[in-house]
Amino acid sequence: MKRSGIFVKVFIYTIIFSILLVGVTVTMFSVRIMTYYSHLRSQEITNTYQSIVIQSRGEDDITEVARQFYEKNQSMQFYIKDKDGHVVYATPEAHASGIETGEPPYSSSIMLRLDNDYLLYALKNDIFELNYDKWIAEALVVLSAMFVVCVICALVFARQMTKPIKHLADATNKMTNLEEVPPLPERNDELGALARDVYAMYSKLKETISQLENEILKVRELEETQRYFFSAASHELKTPISATRVLLEGMLENIGDYKDHPKYLRECVKMMDAQSKTISEIMEIIRLNDGKISLMSEKLDIRHAVAEMLPDFQTLCEANGQRIVTDIPDGQICLADPKMLRKALSNVILNAVQNTPEGGEIRIWSEIAADQYRLCILNTGARIDDEILPKLFDPFYRVDKARSRKGGRSGLGLTIVKKTLEAMDIAFALENTKDGVLFWMDLPRA
Repeated sequence: MKRSGIFVKVFIYTIIFSILLVGVTVTMFSVRIMTYYSHLRSQEITNTYQSIVIQSRGEDDITEVARQFYEKNQSMQFYIKDKDGHVVYATPEAHASGIETGEPPYSSSIMLRLDNDYLLYALKNDIFELNYDKWIAEALVVLSAMFVVCVICALVFARQMTKPIKHLADATNKMTNLEEVPPLPERNDELGALARDVYAMYSKLKETISQLENEILKVRELEETQRYFFSAASHELKTPISATRVLLEGMLENIGDYKDHPKYLRECVKMMDAQSKTISEIMEIIRLNDGKISLMSEKLDIRHAVAEMLPDFQTLCEANGQRIVTDIPDGQICLADPKMLRKALSNVILNAVQNTPEGGEIRIWSEIAADQYRLCILNTGARIDDEILPKLFDPFYRVDKARSRKGGRSGLGLTIVKKTLEAMDIAFALENTKDGVLFWMDLPRA
């Protein structure tokens, strides 16, 4: 069953209220008007028979006075009774009404007291009848006009009352379906306040849904990253274990070159050391993901922090014919955790040394910004495909898997850099330039 709209309801309720109001008003005024006209009729009758009333107070015979009055006013029909109830005079039409046979017809007469001894009963006739038909016709015309005005006013009122409500209902229906809804028209009444509250709730709901969708995407990405991480970690851990097992079995069986136990034992120890390093790096990434590492921010001189780490890479640079050039002024003090910053810088510089061609140059410099220092590390002569750049921060990702694995790279260095800098809330990026691959990080000023 289809429900009637709010416009129909408001219109019907307004019409009913208007009809009741008009009906009560007509009832009250009709009683007052009828009472008023009855009083006027009584006063007119009294004025008509005033001469009889005045003369009856004198010494004149009441019967003679009544006869003389009737001769002058033969359209008036009346009769007079004394105090004993006897009719002392009656006009011909009053005789015809049968007043001698019983009680006087009070329902069709009006009584006037002449004096203490006589009562005059004036019979009703057309002269004293009120013209209700004309009055009723005029009243009906006025009432019809009032009803038409009420209908028009109710229509306008219902339209103006329900139009913003209908607009709000249509807007909320679109909001329910999460459709785009423009801001509702401004109003200074309760409907305007309701519209503003509904639109504010709709905006917050959209924002919350958007946040939830982003959170769901992040959770899915995190789950996918975790699956990839554990799959890659399983592969990275299983490969050296399998290789070590082959070496040990060969030594146990004394097969061929495996009889040289010291040589292959050293190889096993070397692989186990690499395995231990990989496990330590995995545990470090897990701690960074869980946020269990507490930060101890201190004031650090950027130039001194970089200079302290460079000797660790000097041997590797000399072996590759590379050189490291720094250009960091004194007095640039940043605020960071020294251990975590050293760990991030160490991995970035090592990555730069490993990926710079032989005889190349690694440049390290700083740039001054408004409230931070940008530390830049450039390995010249290198270039990485733009599609591969974001993947370098993924765990165990290697551009050249065979050569990278042989060089002792675990594929976790840049992952640790990313997790470390994110934990310290430091912005960073890896990008291609015309001179090579540039890594930069923004260190907050102390």
